[in-house]
Order: sequence, then C-alpha cells, then structure tokens
Amino acid sequence: MKTSISLALATAMSFALASAAFAAPPTKTGTTAKGSVLTDAKGMTLYTFDKDADGKSACNGPCAANWPVLKAEASDKAEGGYTIISRDDGSKQWAYKGKPLYTFAKDQKAGDITGDGFLNGAWHLAQP
Repeated sequence: MKTSISLALATAMSFALASAAFAAPPTKTGTTAKGSVLTDAKGMTLYTFDKDADGKSACNGPCAANWPVLKAEASDKAEGGYTIISRDDGSKQWAYKGKPLYTFAKDQKAGDITGDGFLNGAWHLAQP
C-alpha cells in the first residue's frame, strides 16, 4: 500500500513538473472585423511595425508611448514562433516570427483595431 501511494505521488509530481516546463504562449487569438489577430492577455489587439528589422525594434521613446510593447519578463521562455528581443533601453519584448509585438494606446477595448494602417500603412495587425 505504501509503495502504491509513493508511486502515485511520484507520477503526480512528474506531471506537474512536465506541465510547468511548457510555458503558455505570450499571446492569445482574438477575432476582429478583419479576421483573426494576436492579442495580449487582456484581449487587446497586437500590431507589427514595418520599420522594425527582424528581432529589432525601431519604435522607441515617443513611439513606444503610443505603441506599448508586449513586454517579456526575465523568467519568460521563448518557444514555437515566439522569440524574446532586447530593446534599446535594455528591457525585453516579445516578437512573433521575428516581428516585435505592440499594442496601440488608442485602442480602448478588446477587438479594437484602430492602429491598423496607421502611419501611412506602416502598422499592421499581428496575425497568427
């Protein structure tokens, strides 16, 4: 009986450790008037910027005030199509398929897409 309990506890612990090793993706998928988009944890639409190079943000200072970055924490681990990039100020930002991800300060609620096409078409919906 004691062996069965020990085996059950060991099995439960291994499942708990295995699930902890796989982090949840940093984004979710939402639906907008323009189709499926990537969103942050609050459901706010995420965007990409044409002036960014793969793995490098060109949106700093006043730009970042209007386009808040999808911040990555030190403990976050990248997997799948997601990477973590270093910003000019030393902070970390999530990127999807090499493109840094941002929200838009003028979006008021989940599903808003007011930033799409902004700045002569340089900002785009981040799509899965």
